[in-house]
Amino acid sequence: MLTEYNTESFPDFSLYCGDSTSVMSQLNNQFDMIFADPPYFLSTGNGKVNINGKYIKFDKGEWDKVRSSDEKDRFNLSWLAACKDCLKDNGTIWVSGTYHNIFSVAGCMEILGYKILNLIVWHKPDPPHSLTDKRFDFSAEYIIWASKNKTANHYFNKELMTLMNNGEPMQDVWTMSAAEQWEKIYGKHPTQKPLQLLYRIIMASTLPRAAILDPFAGSCTTGIAANLTGRTFVGVDQSPEFLNIGIRRRQAISDIHIATDLFAKMAANPNEPTVLVNHARTDLYNKMIETGICYLRAGDSKGSLLVKPGFERIQYVLLHNGGVNCKLFKLKAKGRFQIWTKDSLEKYGFKPTHASYYVVLQFDNQNQIEMKRVPNLYENKYTYIAKIRPISEFLGYNTFSD
Repeated sequence: MLTEYNTESFPDFSLYCGDSTSVMSQLNNQFDMIFADPPYFLSTGNGKVNINGKYIKFDKGEWDKVRSSDEKDRFNLSWLAACKDCLKDNGTIWVSGTYHNIFSVAGCMEILGYKILNLIVWHKPDPPHSLTDKRFDFSAEYIIWASKNKTANHYFNKELMTLMNNGEPMQDVWTMSAAEQWEKIYGKHPTQKPLQLLYRIIMASTLPRAAILDPFAGSCTTGIAANLTGRTFVGVDQSPEFLNIGIRRRQAISDIHIATDLFAKMAANPNEPTVLVNHARTDLYNKMIETGICYLRAGDSKGSLLVKPGFERIQYVLLHNGGVNCKLFKLKAKGRFQIWTKDSLEKYGFKPTHASYYVVLQFDNQNQIEMKRVPNLYENKYTYIAKIRPISEFLGYNTFSD
């Protein structure tokens, strides 16, 4: 009989300790998405890596020991077949690897009838150096994304991925760092994936409340990302030690403050377009919408704009009146503003009185953008100070699901 591993208090986070193929054969669940980080089979028993000039042993354990090609194929066929039985007809699977195992995984997927959709190159900008002068540094891992069969109608949120990529269709090379220290404070796993990677994968291929499986859960990064984004999670691993790290991580995000902070770090995106959020009194608010002109003083005081990082990515303006009556519009030119005199504004019917020069952003006032979520913009005295915020806050995907 299948018994959960000590996670009874989390209805959205279930763990099982044991062999992944055996456990999956007993699961009654059908999953919308599977993320699998199987053994890469690269540990030789004497392997070392050069990190900041120090040679550090990187052998991960018996489960990652080098295997023959036939052994790899048998192993990968077994667990991939079990995954296929657990996957919904329109679900997808993501499998990570390096050259040590990824070709075997791809071949086994073809045999089992999966349809490979993409081979994602995860480029790490800060890799350790190679130990030899006879090869390049290893700076990439590979992630196969596949649907259950050749005719499956899988889900892909291309619109969201384009938005997250500064308005350009996202390509199959993703640059992001390996898991950072703030992700390892509850314990370390030798192959831990960064939350940012799982966040992108989950948001690209699932809807809220989707069911997600990780058959090699380790310290449960997939589960943490799943729960923070409003999905349910089932994880399997043969190591109680690593599952216990996952439980500690899940217990931590029961604290809303920790969860909110962790989500912000996970969803941070240096390419994301930003929004100028600007308060205006009622008559000025109406005039700005009528003319498609938003203006404000430059500086750091009430009603002014402090130019800071993110300004160059402004593509939208959100006008509000004391935190209410929020309306979102797209700028006519991203990251661009003009300096107008008081006289120039008066020609459009404005009556500026506080300065001689103003920052002006022109927007498309004929096409108001529907917001899927309106954050609380009332912040006492700070309500009236212009701010730069990520567009995701208003389109509903970059928000913690409690």
